[in-house]
Amino acid sequence: MDQIKIGKFIAERRRASGLTQARLAERLGVTDRAVSKWETGRAMPDSSIMLDLCNELKISVNDLLCGEAVTVENYNEKSEEILLEMARSKDEADKRLLRTEFLVACMCIGVLLALCMLASFADMEDWLRITLMFIGLAPILVATPFMIKIEQTAGYYECAECGNKYVPKYKSVFAAAHYGTTRYMRCPKCGKKSWQKKVFRKE
Repeated sequence: MDQIKIGKFIAERRRASGLTQARLAERLGVTDRAVSKWETGRAMPDSSIMLDLCNELKISVNDLLCGEAVTVENYNEKSEEILLEMARSKDEADKRLLRTEFLVACMCIGVLLALCMLASFADMEDWLRITLMFIGLAPILVATPFMIKIEQTAGYYECAECGNKYVPKYKSVFAAAHYGTTRYMRCPKCGKKSWQKKVFRKE
């Protein structure tokens, strides 16, 4: 979606409705700074107030997401464009989440290795060595549940047996053997266990 185009359209429709940024913000229960961000393309309206915004501007959600008034003739075409763009945005968001997970994992392992090396080679008392190793393990123990949650929700897992693409339960991902983002799990559709790869498109 073109946020700049959408922002200009919001500003145009707001002025056509005789509203100031402050007045529109008051009606929607947001700050005028939020409205300013929408109109300059720096942010998108939250989905929870999108319908209210459209009602105030006397436009449809489809108009808003297209950044223009959609005619009956090109309604289907514009709807398809929006759906494709939303799918692309979800793919990119999922990939960013997985990259974040990888970076967090690398940082946690780096901290653990650095502290283990310090504990192994530096001259110190045994209790301090043990303490350093436990401190090194702490970031991994804290971050692991969040990293598994990212893996569970970002994209889909594809069954190697039947090709079913699905979002597994957290418990299934947590307990599954894995290498990288490929996990050995039971498919909820065919009931067979297989090494299931992470994919970003369900179609």
